[in-house]
Amino acid sequence: MNVAVINLKDILKYFLKTLVAIFIIFVATRYMSNSGKNLKEIISNKTSDKFLKTCLQVSIPTLKSLENSQEYQIKITNLMNMELAMLNPQIEEVNQNNTGNIEEPQTEETEETPETTTSPQVEIPKVAQTEEVTERNFVAGSNTYYGTTKIDNESSYTLTEEMLVPDVEITNKKDVLIFHTHTCESYTPCETYNYTMTGNYRTTDANYNVIRVGAELATHLTQKGFNVVHDGTYHDFPSYSGSYSRSLETATNLLEGKNTEVVIDIHRDAIGNGDTYGPTVMVNGQRVAQLMFVIGTDGGGSEHPNWTQNLKIAIKIQEKANEMYPGLFRPMIVRNSRYNQHVAKGACIIEVGATANTLGECLLSMQCLANVLEEVCK
Repeated sequence: MNVAVINLKDILKYFLKTLVAIFIIFVATRYMSNSGKNLKEIISNKTSDKFLKTCLQVSIPTLKSLENSQEYQIKITNLMNMELAMLNPQIEEVNQNNTGNIEEPQTEETEETPETTTSPQVEIPKVAQTEEVTERNFVAGSNTYYGTTKIDNESSYTLTEEMLVPDVEITNKKDVLIFHTHTCESYTPCETYNYTMTGNYRTTDANYNVIRVGAELATHLTQKGFNVVHDGTYHDFPSYSGSYSRSLETATNLLEGKNTEVVIDIHRDAIGNGDTYGPTVMVNGQRVAQLMFVIGTDGGGSEHPNWTQNLKIAIKIQEKANEMYPGLFRPMIVRNSRYNQHVAKGACIIEVGATANTLGECLLSMQCLANVLEEVCK
């Protein structure tokens, strides 16, 4: 889990404020229980004095001694989680699930829409000139190929021609589900999209994390006549652990009784950190974040007998994208993990950019993706 490093001075202020609050409560309690004494006598009471001195003696030296220790970092992490929890009142505790594992706290399953957004004023046409960008880019390896699609196969399978040929049709061409397993993932702040991080390239502000990216894709698809459900449930907040279990529950509930086939889990790639990588392509003279499919299999032991359908549909989409916007998609990755893609035959993860990309670059890439999906689903 990515964690922001909080200044020691801020922590000290936090503890001092807490101590002052405790002291005020203590004095008030003493005052009510000793109505015959005046406030000055209560404050000067030896017990009160001893109480305050003990709190200060324990707290301040402990903070100083922990500054460079592992325990200090753990306390910082816990404090950050407490602060994040206070920002979201929808957290609820859940009991053991039917597998006997303890589930992490999760948020209520509510669809969230960013309150304020600033969409780019640039329109990406379906026919556009693309150019390679090498600056801060990531050169991905590939060991398997189909047509123009490059694949980095990290699974235990040998991908055969039969597994790769995109001969699976999308029968429901109008319904799309978009959600986010790692909802708080965000990008490099810039002048147009500036925000304060609540984690290491993470934020709970839906105007600046991948929820905003999903909202952009939903908007463009809706304009093209698709029926889109975009779910903004936080699955990695306040705990990162258990994100996929929680997003599976969300997706399963949203798909119940429906035949939606195109299901997209939008992420931000975690390659590198900071300004190390920002995979980008120039499309029609605009900097656009590159995309990448991540396709799961049953190689890790989870039941997923029809994973080749996910792969074939991803290849179908990427082949069309390579025709329309060469370089928009990086080589896709195929792995042993299932990634909840057993929920629909067109389920996938799409990584949108990385930490060095800006939100604006990612929003433009959603225009391109919407144009591609429209052509695939004709």
